[in-house]
Amino acid sequence: MTESATPAGFSAFVEETISLADRKFLVRRATETDVPQLVSLLRDDALGAGREGSGSNEAAGYQHAFGLIDSDPNQLLVAVDEVTDSADSAAEPRADGQSQPSRTASTALVGTLQLTLIPSLSRRGSTRLQIEAVRIGPAAQGLGLGTAVFDWAHDCGRRFGASLAQLTTDKSRADAQRFYARLGYEASHEGLKLDLS
Repeated sequence: MTESATPAGFSAFVEETISLADRKFLVRRATETDVPQLVSLLRDDALGAGREGSGSNEAAGYQHAFGLIDSDPNQLLVAVDEVTDSADSAAEPRADGQSQPSRTASTALVGTLQLTLIPSLSRRGSTRLQIEAVRIGPAAQGLGLGTAVFDWAHDCGRRFGASLAQLTTDKSRADAQRFYARLGYEASHEGLKLDLS
């Protein structure tokens, strides 16, 4: 067996920006320090509040899960930051000797999702893109960022070899189901779960 020159999974992923409604969002690989904020986003609805824990035992579980995700090249845990440029009061000299206000960028984590590449023998050996745990926080809702993030995810999946995108959503999430239908997703299969704990 020979190794391919193509990097495995998402190992060649680089951060990208999405510009939307005069706002800029950075789509990047999540880091370990992001985990508490990502979990807060996952808790920020009725289902998530009941499903996600909040104690120290849960924190250790999230950190362990992050380590597993981060070490698997077929997994990409994404953080979406809003990037705000602000002019500082200090001036920076320009090449022509004039001064201009310096600009600094601040970021706020406003969204997350997890992408998984699933190689398969079915569909003639195709790769599927599984999209899960999608959250856009209240500070960035109503702008169309959810749609833009899905457009980005579909493009990212294509670039990394996926020919089919799939996701699951809880049956109680009627708004999410309508959103996914607008994106072109079809409820073509029944998803089944079995609790193994």
